[in-house]
Amino acid sequence: MTSDQMLTAPNSARPVLRGAVSGLPSYVPGRRASSAERGEGVDIAALASNESHYEPLPAAAAAVAEAAGRMNRYPDMAAVGLRERIAGHLGVTPDEIAVGPGSVGVLQQIITGLCDAGDEVVFAWRSFEAYPILVELAGARAVRVPLDDTEGHDLDAMAAAITGRTKVVLLCTPNNPTGVPIAHDRLEAFLRSVRSDILVVIDEAYVEYAEAGSGPDSLALYRGYPNVCILRTFSKAYGLAGLRVGYAVAAPDIAEGLRRTAIPFAVTALAQEAAIASLDAAGEMQARVAVVREERSRMAARLEARGWKLQPSQGNFLWIRADDEDRARLVAAFDQAGIMVRAYQGDGIRITVADPASNDRVLSVLENSVLETNA
Repeated sequence: MTSDQMLTAPNSARPVLRGAVSGLPSYVPGRRASSAERGEGVDIAALASNESHYEPLPAAAAAVAEAAGRMNRYPDMAAVGLRERIAGHLGVTPDEIAVGPGSVGVLQQIITGLCDAGDEVVFAWRSFEAYPILVELAGARAVRVPLDDTEGHDLDAMAAAITGRTKVVLLCTPNNPTGVPIAHDRLEAFLRSVRSDILVVIDEAYVEYAEAGSGPDSLALYRGYPNVCILRTFSKAYGLAGLRVGYAVAAPDIAEGLRRTAIPFAVTALAQEAAIASLDAAGEMQARVAVVREERSRMAARLEARGWKLQPSQGNFLWIRADDEDRARLVAAFDQAGIMVRAYQGDGIRITVADPASNDRVLSVLENSVLETNA
């Protein structure tokens, strides 16, 4: 066979994905209404993704409109202006800030920057669904530690799960999807027990919705423990889920490493400008959050009066523990009512707290439903 024939000969071999990729669990996003459900006259309540039900803050929308005229240019890859604004907001330096496309993008930078193949990442389960995906994609080992009886982090069990291969511990407070925060004293005691060469990430995607004092003072812990990293996002309370911007607060050398592992230009110019404008409109954001807190309390009180057993949530959502049979029945009832909720196989249902009218629809479904666990 000539060389030309070899180049053109058919070959049955095909590229093969890495084993870590082909075996990854798929990230399951919040449900979206189908085209039929979105049809004329159908009022769909999209309560599956913990998005803000408010329209973007006016200042953020104006910043995006103004920046749109320059979107033929690359954004500032170092996000200097945004990092300076975040640093001023938190009382740290820009060198301690790393940004990325949502907090999940920054978390990928963390895992990529700290974990080699075979290293371990410890986290509670159930928690944010992206955790095991990002860990396994990096070739590291995901160590899931079951939640305690209050649907919160079992910090003693997590400490016991740490080994010589542990590089990162992820702590989600308030926890997604259960809404349970980690108390400051408990978290500080945990930090005292953890080796200083392990990065402890305090994931606070929902921190703005938490009542004061319900969770940790993460900035105080960060100042006291150099191995602490704080992870936050503009997707939830600030209402920028569609623009994808989040950030980490970490020791300068760690933050520099996270910036090095970032995909170039991953945070768009529109996202950077919107985030800066959102920080400048913090008072308006906090007023919106206060309404969500009030609605969260109202819904919980109504449900508990009807016998529902709920753990107090500090996120913009409620969590209902349910086995698969009850979960399927509840999801069917919500579907019938035109309400999209987030179902977790084997665990339960998460329902975003939205406007009062949508919340009343949720209450109507639940007040007419009885689970075996709540009977």
